[in-house]
Amino acid sequence: MKTVNFTELRKNLRSYLDGVINDTDTVVISRENGTAAVIISMDEYNAIKETEYIMQSPATVEAIRRASDELDRGESVRQEDGESVEDFLARI
Repeated sequence: MKTVNFTELRKNLRSYLDGVINDTDTVVISRENGTAAVIISMDEYNAIKETEYIMQSPATVEAIRRASDELDRGESVRQEDGESVEDFLARI
């Protein structure tokens, strides 16, 4: 994460945007009045919004928790190399 002031950002905007897009940097823009803004890539933004959407459903959160517990207990089933999805689903 990089923190810059508005003047520095304006002088080197292309460089900061390239870092955000190409290197998944996060840029925090600080302002004199103590406020700040953040620049993130569109991929990171979409991931945050997707997580936010998923977390709105208690049923989905519970299903994720149960699946995590099953994995922790070693209760997972793996698809074999070369096994079709249909055969895998029929087997489980």
